[in-house]
Amino acid sequence: MTIATLMGTCLIFIAVKWTGYFYEPMALVVGGMICIAAANAGATSQDLKTGYIVGATPKYQQLALFVGAIVSSIAIGATIQILDAPTAAMEAQGVYHAIGTDKYPAPQGTLMATLIKGILSFNLDWQFVLVGVCIAITLELCGIKSLSFAVGTYLPLSTTLPIFIGGAIRGIVEGRQKRKGIELSPEEEDLGKGNLFATGLVAGGALAGVIVAFLMANDDIAAFLGKLNAEHGIVGAIGDLGYRFLGVAFFVVMGIILYRIATSGSKKA
Repeated sequence: MTIATLMGTCLIFIAVKWTGYFYEPMALVVGGMICIAAANAGATSQDLKTGYIVGATPKYQQLALFVGAIVSSIAIGATIQILDAPTAAMEAQGVYHAIGTDKYPAPQGTLMATLIKGILSFNLDWQFVLVGVCIAITLELCGIKSLSFAVGTYLPLSTTLPIFIGGAIRGIVEGRQKRKGIELSPEEEDLGKGNLFATGLVAGGALAGVIVAFLMANDDIAAFLGKLNAEHGIVGAIGDLGYRFLGVAFFVVMGIILYRIATSGSKKA
């Protein structure tokens, strides 16, 4: 929705001759407003539906949504202000924004910036956009969800491979349940131990990432954490290749734990 809105907004800007560097932030603001509106609309509909199921009062739900929107806006603004502050070394190199660099990569933001600059500067290579549109149509005709395919295409392999492995584990668990004749309702499946454990992994990873990013934003704290880092000692003991295999081994253990937790609740015949 956001990317489509950005492209549509930029084309409207071109139609009224609003082109160039000056209008790029304006296009981003419009796209951001649409993105937030779409996200809040989806969250509100889900919240009201869930509230109806559990017998909540819509009036107080809507008041809580207003409070949540205001508090989250303040929290996100403060978070960006803190994380975007460059280090002394970055300023010495002429870099004044930390977000979008190697310190805090932002693939989604980079994609949107590329589209805005390319369209408003008349140098976007449209053939790749049109090829992507054709591939998405082909995928949908083949019964494959094009959105999942697209997300997996532009995100790095280090991000998409764990997602694929998680999906493979779920497929194995569901195949095991079918062989045993176990049929779960959608509610039972959503509240299954495997789904809840996976949800905890996602939430925990997100929280840990934000906490680490906050700590690393301060040079003194980052230096202190660097002294506690055991990577150099482990690499010196087992080598770089061994260190990488150690990380893979921990990931395999986590996958096994996920599988055992997901299958431990499959006792219903």
